[in-house]
Amino acid sequence: MTSVLVKDLTLKFGALTVLNTLNLDIAEGEFLVLLGASGCGKSTLLNCIAGLLDVSAGEIHIAGRNVTWAEPSERGIGMVFQSYALYPQMTVEGNLSFGLRNARMPKDEIAKRVARAAEVLQIGPLLKRKPGALSGGQRQRVAIGRALVRDVDVFLFDEPLSNLDAKLRADLRVEIKRLHHRLKNTMIYVTHDQIEAMTLADRIAIMKGGVIQQLDSPTEIYNRPQNKYVAGFIGSPEINFFDGALAGDGFATGGTLLPLTNYAFQGAPGAGPAWYGIRPEHILSGEVARGLPFATEVEIEIVEPMGSDTLAWATLAGIPVRFRMDGQARVQSGDRLLIGFDPARASLFDKTTEKRL
Repeated sequence: MTSVLVKDLTLKFGALTVLNTLNLDIAEGEFLVLLGASGCGKSTLLNCIAGLLDVSAGEIHIAGRNVTWAEPSERGIGMVFQSYALYPQMTVEGNLSFGLRNARMPKDEIAKRVARAAEVLQIGPLLKRKPGALSGGQRQRVAIGRALVRDVDVFLFDEPLSNLDAKLRADLRVEIKRLHHRLKNTMIYVTHDQIEAMTLADRIAIMKGGVIQQLDSPTEIYNRPQNKYVAGFIGSPEINFFDGALAGDGFATGGTLLPLTNYAFQGAPGAGPAWYGIRPEHILSGEVARGLPFATEVEIEIVEPMGSDTLAWATLAGIPVRFRMDGQARVQSGDRLLIGFDPARASLFDKTTEKRL
């Protein structure tokens, strides 16, 4: 069953088109992440769904109701912002219950909802504290709880973890996933952090210039990006790109012929200028590279130890390439090393359209 439906949504500010004929069909209980760089339109789309911005064209349906022109309070949504926006003079309990008290909800029902939110978010011992006595992670839990106490169909999150340090982000990311598993509500989550997107989402909508570039599962987006932008945006460190052309059963680049063995083309292979992408983690090194369809020896230029793994830099076909090695690998600049990969793990993109081949 559809929970949120966005049909041909367009938003313009004068002559500037911010969102361009967007379509989304979000299933009930789905966790959808809107992902993209700053200015891509992801928060703007969320604000349109929330009713904080009036659309120029198109429709928004929530739980089967057309809410395109409905007030935010009438849409059955709970929203968590990047800013905690807590009332500093109120206790945690006061912040959680404020909206319910304004709606003149019975006191026993308010107490029941606050207690449930406090239990789910593990903030029971904090109910009598004020925001000034809380850590950043605790404040964000309270902000989530303020949305949680409402009886809503959809939760909207607008970069809720971006103000937190790395450890708190990782901790709260797990808590949000647990929350979704427990509540099974529809959640739409905006972020520019690909790790948040990959770990939280059932599906990811990658946006650029007010347009959805690809809408798919994290696994599909990672393994089969539908255009060069998506391939370059997902993955850390970035995918390695070779500029060249399809030539027979291979890819010619910088005087080197990269094989296309086992590569699954989306249509007829054709010929002509293209991009050949291979992720750093798909390039193997040492003896394991010897039996791969493509293998060559390179000189290590830079080594970046990262603990669990090591990132090495070399030059292949005149292009700087990065590849991952085991964190305990004994390698240093100047070493010669055999590297290789299976073209089945590669991604090819047309040079003109930048769409997947």
